[in-house]
Amino acid sequence: MSKPSFISELSIPVIAAPLFLISGPKLVIECCKNGIVGTFPALNQRTTEGFEEWVVQIKSELKSFENGTGKKPAPFGVNLIVHHSNPRLQADLEICIKHEVPLIITSLGAVSDLVESVHNYGGLVFHDIIKKRHAEKAADAGVDGLILVAAGAGGHAGTLNPMPLVAEIKKIFDKTIILSGCISNGRDVAAAMQMGADIAYMGTRFINTNESKASDDYKNMIINSGAGDIVYTAVVSGVPASFLRPSLEKMGISEKMWGGSPSFTLKS
Repeated sequence: MSKPSFISELSIPVIAAPLFLISGPKLVIECCKNGIVGTFPALNQRTTEGFEEWVVQIKSELKSFENGTGKKPAPFGVNLIVHHSNPRLQADLEICIKHEVPLIITSLGAVSDLVESVHNYGGLVFHDIIKKRHAEKAADAGVDGLILVAAGAGGHAGTLNPMPLVAEIKKIFDKTIILSGCISNGRDVAAAMQMGADIAYMGTRFINTNESKASDDYKNMIINSGAGDIVYTAVVSGVPASFLRPSLEKMGISEKMWGGSPSFTLKS
């Protein structure tokens, strides 16, 4: 199966992952200008109207960049939460269709009707998965790529080591493979490619940028934390996810509390 043509045009094979409350137009635009796929969650804008304003801003500035430099920017993407708990899904999807957002990243649900709607205007759909069963459902829905959220990834990550996860998924899926989980530098990107991924998915690396919407306190926490501070727990949302220990403690969540949920700490 042929891969999307934009992959070979990237400066490095990296997607800047959509970061809740952190990714915004500035970060997306600068990523795309520099040959990296920039993305953001639609819900980072608190209304659909505001979300559309962001999409228009990104498209306008990237077009101006291309006209002014003659250099084609990388495509940008929007993360949609495909779950009944997201009341904005249909409205936000309609904005993506209206403005022909090049890449849609879906989470918590792979729906063939949504995929077809994006394909109708020439867009691509990449879907988050943490296990084979999710990959099979997404493949049946017709997605163009799978984002393998392996152990160590931020947010709602899986528990599988990336090596067997990539190998297992490649047996059943011959389209684009994107690998997520503790990828922070060029060596990590190269390792992901060696494992069989087509693109690396990096989130944390982009938090401590000038364009990030993260607070200085959050950026300092990233700098001062290590692998031993990553806690995998369901205590926050009911779904297991990776958090930094200082952020949990700041919320008043103690080790005793997260220790009572299905969790473990990733030791360095």
